Amino acid sequence: MDINLLMQSTDASAGEFYYGLIGIGVGGSMVALFYWVGGLSRIAAGQRESEHIMEEARLTAEKITKTAELDSLAARDRAIAEFKTETAATRDELKSIEKRLTKREDNLDQKLDTLTTKEKHLDRTERKLQESIGRVEDRDRKSQELLGQREAELSRISGLSRDEGRAELLAALERDLTIESGQLINKMLGEARENAEAQAREITLIAIQRFAADHTSEGTVSTVGIPSDDMKGRVIGREGRNIRAFEKATGVDVIVDDTPGVVVVSSFDPVRREIARLTLNKLIQDGRIHPGRIEEVADLTRKEVEKNITETGKAAALEANVPGLHRKIVDLLGRLHYRTSYGQNVLRHSVEVAYLCQIIADELGFDGRLARRCGLLHDIGKAVDHEVEGGHPQIGADICRRLNEGPEVLNAIAGHHGDIESTSPYTPLVMAADAISAARPGGRRESLERYVQRLEALEGIATGQKGVKQAYAIQAGRELRVIVDAGRVDDASSARIARDIAKQVETEMTYPGEVKVTVLREMRAVEYAR
Repeated sequence: MDINLLMQSTDASAGEFYYGLIGIGVGGSMVALFYWVGGLSRIAAGQRESEHIMEEARLTAEKITKTAELDSLAARDRAIAEFKTETAATRDELKSIEKRLTKREDNLDQKLDTLTTKEKHLDRTERKLQESIGRVEDRDRKSQELLGQREAELSRISGLSRDEGRAELLAALERDLTIESGQLINKMLGEARENAEAQAREITLIAIQRFAADHTSEGTVSTVGIPSDDMKGRVIGREGRNIRAFEKATGVDVIVDDTPGVVVVSSFDPVRREIARLTLNKLIQDGRIHPGRIEEVADLTRKEVEKNITETGKAAALEANVPGLHRKIVDLLGRLHYRTSYGQNVLRHSVEVAYLCQIIADELGFDGRLARRCGLLHDIGKAVDHEVEGGHPQIGADICRRLNEGPEVLNAIAGHHGDIESTSPYTPLVMAADAISAARPGGRRESLERYVQRLEALEGIATGQKGVKQAYAIQAGRELRVIVDAGRVDDASSARIARDIAKQVETEMTYPGEVKVTVLREMRAVEYAR
């Protein structure tokens, strides 16, 4: 029973197993069938979608094709329209060119006709000219034959050849022309001389009339007033130490004599003398006089005077309207303010000469600016003639040459006293203006009598030497010409006489600038043929 039960249970289990397997197989088949059916449906859907896409692509392609066809048709139409427009413009331009060419061709035809007409006229004129030339040549040939016959007849009558007759005629004409030209030259020279003298007098009067300056003469004061004898003693100092310190600091000589209330300051340098005068006045006013104070006041006064010199020179250049002067020349002009010539202030004299030169130059048609410059600088050498050897004309010319002044200015400075030849028309102008300024009433202190006495004194010193025959003071006493006896004086003695005269003039006379002594020795041999 148990075995049967077991066998029954075993059979039952086997049957369930088989049924299970069959169920699994059927289930799997169903699943497989389901998936297969699903795949077929998806494939069908894919085919439908691909067909739809292909349809859309076909429609899009057709649309693009139609659009391209329409665009190409529009572009073709535009191209055809542009071509037609350009063709029409070109056609119009060609028509215009054709019209211009036609018109130009017509003009050329007209000009050709005109030229043809002129050519025919010129041909006729040329033929007429050839005929006229032929007639003239015939007349000329006949005239030459007649002239030859006439010359032959004249030669036969006069007995002279053609060349001899021409020479005699020219000689006669030359004699007549020489006489007439001499008479004409004399007449013109006389008229020119009369006119020149009248014009010179007129210009001189105009210059004097137009320049109105003060008719007073200025001088440099070289004396200092002392309030009391006690102050005079303080100026001298213990054992003269103050006066020695003063002379050393200022470079002047101080003369203290018995004259009450006066101390004399002496120096050849006018600027140095002015510095000393001002310094002494300041010391007297201050009352403190000792060597240290003297040096201090002298230095301060020297700076003030140097500044005043520069300002005075600038003012003079501005007053004379002479721009562009070198700084050194301006300073020298300022120094002329302290320089006098026979009582006339040299700076004021220079400004006067500048104005007078301009007036005369304007009247004569010269450059007034250049004339002013020459006149203002003509006495510039007097600013340093006490420091440099030589006359002030040459000193001034050397200074201005180093400072690049023009040749006209240099010649006017060096030659305004006649020392050198005048190479510029402005030099005589300066000479005339210098004489006008010096000779005007009140211009200089020296009277005519004193002037003559000074010249006589110069000549007297020269004639007092042994062997001197004659002596002449020229150039307002600036030069002394001495003529010696050649039989009594040799060359060595001439040099000695010149030196002795110069030393005696330096010792015995007072004069401005320098005096040139020239000794002339000449041997003359005279014989008579009888």
